[in-house]
Amino acid sequence: MLTWLANAWSLSCKFAMFGVAAALIVVGAPSALAGEAGGEASLKLPDLSQVSFLGIDGHKLLLFGIVICIFGLSFGLAIYSRLKNLPVHKSMRDISELIYETCKTYLITQGKFLLILWVFIAVVIVMYFGWLAPVQPVAVTLPIILIFSLVGIAGSYGVAWFGIRVNTFANSRTAFASLRGKPYPIYSTPLQAGMSIGMMLISVELMMMLFILLFVPGDFAGPCFIGFAIGESLGAAALRIAGGIFTKIADIGSDLMKIVFKIKEDDARNPGVIADCTGDNAGDSVGPSADGFETYGVTGFYSPRGEKSHRASAITGLDFRNAHRHAHRQRRRLLH
Repeated sequence: MLTWLANAWSLSCKFAMFGVAAALIVVGAPSALAGEAGGEASLKLPDLSQVSFLGIDGHKLLLFGIVICIFGLSFGLAIYSRLKNLPVHKSMRDISELIYETCKTYLITQGKFLLILWVFIAVVIVMYFGWLAPVQPVAVTLPIILIFSLVGIAGSYGVAWFGIRVNTFANSRTAFASLRGKPYPIYSTPLQAGMSIGMMLISVELMMMLFILLFVPGDFAGPCFIGFAIGESLGAAALRIAGGIFTKIADIGSDLMKIVFKIKEDDARNPGVIADCTGDNAGDSVGPSADGFETYGVTGFYSPRGEKSHRASAITGLDFRNAHRHAHRQRRRLLH
């Protein structure tokens, strides 16, 4: 009988520990950070000039980062200029410019859609950070979040526009280089285009983040970061999804013309060719460029939260271990 009771008590203790763990996961972590309403928006940065590395204070060290960003921007623009000046046949250049003009129309339409979408997101931002989880003073932090959400959208949108401009340059230059029959220029030109976009993307993102770290008061860095992250995520999601949908629709339209009129998909007589090429650029350039900008930015944004999240996890884990020890002592007391 005693063995049966011990087994039953052990089983009930296990269920209790699972219940305690679930409760602590739901309640423990927020209670550990109870004084920090607004979540990430409540992040406050310390005085960077009080920290030194190799005898250089943190503020001056980050200023060197801006210099590196300027070098990165210069490198990206230099590659852009080199691609633009590569030899190309006039007919190929005309086609690539026609594709770019169509891409430009697509991006302008997407920009208008993003602004409409931002209005709805702004309402949600106002409700959450103005009422549900306000960060004091609301009259200051709420406008900061809204403004930097627009900055984030502009960053994703601008990088996507630059990427599609570089790619339409590289397309015609690569096609012309292939006429020589040599493999190196065929892979070198697209590689340079990718290097240009990548350096511009990282440099712009890092410069925006350094601006917040260096020139925004530490008490308002959190609202700047959260607004920026919301904006770039919104821009990347809309451009990524819409670009994928556009490229599929354009591709299917071009295929239907091929089936109905018995002409090849890439035939010059097919009116869907330019739309198909625009769709390829929209799906394979605009979306990934904006997505890369957003991924780099959100990863950087959550870095300052690492220690705070670690502290919350440590407190929750400590509470769970204490509960486990208490249940074990109770079981031993019952057996003896």
